[in-house]
Amino acid sequence: MFGFADKPQPAPGLIKDVTEASFMADVIEASQTVPVIVDFWAPWCGPCKTLTPALEAAVTAAGGRVKLVKIDIDQNQRIAAQLRIQSIPTIYAFWQGQPVDGFQGALPASEIRKFIDRVAALAGDGGLGDALAAAEAMLAEGAVVDAVETFAAILGEDPANAAAYGGLIRAHLMLGEIDRAQALADAAPAGIAKAKEIEAARAQIELARQAANAGPEAELRAAVAANENDHQARFDLALALHAAGKVDEAVDELLELFRRDREWNDGAAKAQLFIIFEALKPTDPIVLKGRRRLSSMIFA
Repeated sequence: MFGFADKPQPAPGLIKDVTEASFMADVIEASQTVPVIVDFWAPWCGPCKTLTPALEAAVTAAGGRVKLVKIDIDQNQRIAAQLRIQSIPTIYAFWQGQPVDGFQGALPASEIRKFIDRVAALAGDGGLGDALAAAEAMLAEGAVVDAVETFAAILGEDPANAAAYGGLIRAHLMLGEIDRAQALADAAPAGIAKAKEIEAARAQIELARQAANAGPEAELRAAVAANENDHQARFDLALALHAAGKVDEAVDELLELFRRDREWNDGAAKAQLFIIFEALKPTDPIVLKGRRRLSSMIFA
């Protein structure tokens, strides 16, 4: 199980304060896809000061399997009355728009964790699918540290989750931690070591190492323009283009190199194309177009 070096911080959207105006969206609608735990509290409530931090810690550790919303009953008396909140702290768990579990008063941390696990299990896969989607969204938004925490939490629940393992590797790459990413790839559990998500992450590691040593794009363009049969310059230009994020142009140069001499350097152009394709999603337009063009050359 992956541990956290520091106290885990909640991922964006997992824990929030809610009002009557946002209750429908943040509880009823949100609970259609992931269980939502509602903490009814008040500033003057002594037990709340113990229970709420414990709930927050447990929800954070659950890594997106459940969400927590907090409602101050003094500021939201109508909701408290509708749900017949007579004493606090009162905790309700909502799943698919309905209250399905709950308790009153403070509980020890062990009982809180059992409650969280019980509620999370309502989502079928324990909410791990939603947690995985949340982690991928964090990566896309640049919240890489949060993504690392969430991927690690998912693996704590399901060590054989190849998508989370691959995501964790990619997150470390985005942090510039190539050696850490490589160590994770090398230590992948045997059952998922050959999974497509892990292989894709390995391809991204290779591309990251290449990018660190890529040559100057302008000089390489000039070298290719001066001698179109300078295969090494064209190959190096493809590496530089990929390092600059010009993936489609890199593929074009490699395909041109393959067209000119498919056997050059033990088939390096084809091998590099496969690394790029492996690192991308199979449905990526660059992959679909590149594979189609490569196949037409191979079977021409």
